[in-house]
Amino acid sequence: MDISTEQIKALREKTGVSVMLVRKALIEAGGDEKEAMKKLEKLESHLADKKAQRNASMGVVESYIHHDGRVGVLLALKCETDFVARNEEFKKEAHNIAMHIAAMDPADKEALLGEPYALDQSRTVSQVLAAITTKFGEHITIEKFVRYSIS
Repeated sequence: MDISTEQIKALREKTGVSVMLVRKALIEAGGDEKEAMKKLEKLESHLADKKAQRNASMGVVESYIHHDGRVGVLLALKCETDFVARNEEFKKEAHNIAMHIAAMDPADKEALLGEPYALDQSRTVSQVLAAITTKFGEHITIEKFVRYSIS
């Protein structure tokens, strides 16, 4: 089956997954974008599990202060290399997770990972981390976080 460049580009923009993996998923799905998305989600989970054994010793500490100044979050998001830690997309993902923590006030890391992601309710935070892992090709993990609020 011929998969067009436009199909690959569109799905890659939605997922952030490499061109080769997007192409493979589209071919296996017979060109059906929804089916290819399902295949990529399974792949993300598999790759995240596979990379979980690797050492994530680099990363960023991201801060988020809500616009009214009454809620703040510090998040340590870890990765394997300084190259990824300095990447603007990685920093943006850390910021989005910090905003999620500010909005949802999870009790602990396990609760956070199981929550529907504030920016995409169809995915959990754990699934978002798996997608980030696939996107950057490194083990990505939430080391710790703290949420402060003025009651």
